[in-house]
Amino acid sequence: MTAFAVRHGGSRQLAGTGTLLRFALRRDRLMIPVWIAVNALMVLSMPGTLEGLYGTPAERAGLVRQMETNSSLRAMVGPVFGDSLGALTAWRVGIYAGALAAVLSLLVVVRHTRDEEESGRQELVASGTVGRRASLTAALLAAAVANAVLALLVTAGLAGQGGAGALALGLGIAGVGMVFATAAAIVAQLTESARLARGLTAAVLGTAFVLRAAGDSATDDGSSALTWVSPLGWLENLRPYAGERWWVLALLAGAVVLQGAVAYALAGRRDLGMSFLPTRPGPASGRLGTASALAWRLQRGGLLGWSIGFLLAGVVYGGMTEGAADLVGDNDNARRIVERMGGQSGLTDAFLASMIGMLGLVAALWIVASVLRLNGEETSGRAEPVLANAVGRLRWAAGHLVIAFGGAALIMLLAGLGFAVGYGRQTGPVLAACLVQLPAVWVVGGVAVLLHGILPRAAVAAWGVAGAVLLIGWVGPALDVPRAVLDVSPFGHLPKLPGGSMEWGPVAVLTGVAVVLVAGGLAGLRRRDMST
Repeated sequence: MTAFAVRHGGSRQLAGTGTLLRFALRRDRLMIPVWIAVNALMVLSMPGTLEGLYGTPAERAGLVRQMETNSSLRAMVGPVFGDSLGALTAWRVGIYAGALAAVLSLLVVVRHTRDEEESGRQELVASGTVGRRASLTAALLAAAVANAVLALLVTAGLAGQGGAGALALGLGIAGVGMVFATAAAIVAQLTESARLARGLTAAVLGTAFVLRAAGDSATDDGSSALTWVSPLGWLENLRPYAGERWWVLALLAGAVVLQGAVAYALAGRRDLGMSFLPTRPGPASGRLGTASALAWRLQRGGLLGWSIGFLLAGVVYGGMTEGAADLVGDNDNARRIVERMGGQSGLTDAFLASMIGMLGLVAALWIVASVLRLNGEETSGRAEPVLANAVGRLRWAAGHLVIAFGGAALIMLLAGLGFAVGYGRQTGPVLAACLVQLPAVWVVGGVAVLLHGILPRAAVAAWGVAGAVLLIGWVGPALDVPRAVLDVSPFGHLPKLPGGSMEWGPVAVLTGVAVVLVAGGLAGLRRRDMST
């Protein structure tokens, strides 16, 4: 990518890249390490977990045979190509590790390209000795550094299972991350809004996952054309620990080079702050006559996307409940892990509770992103004109917070409806299980509000909180970590529904904690100076 830029404008085009790269890495010194740690620990903890679940070659071979006939689970995690611990690790977490790397990459690239232009900071930077393509290059290099560190950790951590397979998996995960980094770079040139750039790139990632899932449900060897359309399908067809197909890495590298070239070409053909798809102007009155209406206008697209995603996820997970229960039912160790995640109840109820709990953890990402929209509006200077009118700070913030906290309730409700449709029974208990996740989700949102209100410059640390909660919820039960560690997460205190007994005490306490956190954040916002 750097060579391409040099050929299309010389070193002047890249002047200041090193300084911008160091600045980008410094700004993301919390977000990048947390995301890398969550991803790496998810991968590296899996061999030990699988060894505890399927300790003998016969048990692992039986798992492979069961997966060949279970299309619903293949749609969820992909086909399995071998029965070694390394091959099973690549099967179980490879796709999700690639997806997490893609999310981190798109966030980094959009933040240091379109976000900077939208806030006006890029214009100040460009007034110095900075090349035209320096910011884009620095953003892509920051994503490359993050993916390289992740690849190194995965390769070193899994080397004991086989060096070639570990290297293939590490490079494959990093390759997927860079494919979506360059895709985000293209979208950042096309759109005028950082929010829209993140949303569109995330939609591309979601489409890639759906295409891979559809292809894998149809075939048991990853040979479907739909699987090959998706970069996530390329990752599984790399086949780490199962006769590595090294040539698949050329597909990932080719996509990165091609998309990077397109991004550089587009960056050289537009003015700073402009885009090829300008934002459509909207009305200045009527529906946008209030701060709440403006907040809704700004966040409705994101809420719609998350709502559709949670509804579809509920349908998919609900539909695979019976198949997953059958697969786990013959393995005592697997049953114990599922029950640790979902509570001591019937296996089907425990599986439902564990899947609903996972969606609750993901909902924490929504509420953090939505709350931090306040921080983005303030740091970009767009909040100042709104507050210059007869709009108080609390009224301005309330518009966004209603969408953030109410939106969390909406997406969990839609997830419950999806489970009810996919599973076809226990509609009431499943809906209750989804809604009972909300107090914990709201606590994470309350932390984001508190950080924005008191320490706005550290508000991005809310992503670290969300990442830690994800890590504890996903990896903790599989590693059988002490209860004290699980209790660090607010989700560790929720009743395990369906199947378990409803406990109103923890729900009330978590709700109260969320209220206190939000109140503290709003009090801080009211007293401090704006954009400081």
